Amino acid sequence: MLKKSVYIVGPSSTGKTTLCMAVAKRLGVDEGRTVSEIARNVMRTRGFTRMDIGRLEMQQAILDAILENHEGNSVQPPRIHDRSAIDPVVYAILTATGDEEARRRKEQLFMTEKFQSALEQYRQSVFILLKPVREWITDDGIRFIEDLDKCYEMFGTVLKECGIQFREIGTEVGFLEERVAWLMGLCS
Repeated sequence: MLKKSVYIVGPSSTGKTTLCMAVAKRLGVDEGRTVSEIARNVMRTRGFTRMDIGRLEMQQAILDAILENHEGNSVQPPRIHDRSAIDPVVYAILTATGDEEARRRKEQLFMTEKFQSALEQYRQSVFILLKPVREWITDDGIRFIEDLDKCYEMFGTVLKECGIQFREIGTEVGFLEERVAWLMGLCS
């Protein structure tokens, strides 16, 4: 039984959606209680490409879609997510042209009532940060696969700044079934 919502976050190509779906299957959670591929859907419907990842407009659109999803499901039972509102903030910071622009972008995305409300929810949830596994990285033309280690570090930094406790999974738990079992221990 899922007692808290679970957010699986991290750089592209780390197995977030795969783990999300595998945990849902193991728990017998119906598809309506999993939330995945919001960023990909926003990119497709709004006409964004990987070349737009550095555009604040794209990250704002993804953030808005994630927050809208959270808002629309705030009274639902716990769910399993393959990303969070933290993700577009991380990518907005990573793609900034300098420290000052990174700070402004972060402030712009953080300083909304909806984002602050999501943070309260996140602090009550299980957050898992996936480390990049080099052998799993695939370039599908959509994912941001530049400097995954820096991206991973930025996720940790932003999660800490937001007061969100998280656990990490790296290569030491490499097989999907091991990852599912490990995560099941946190969810029960």
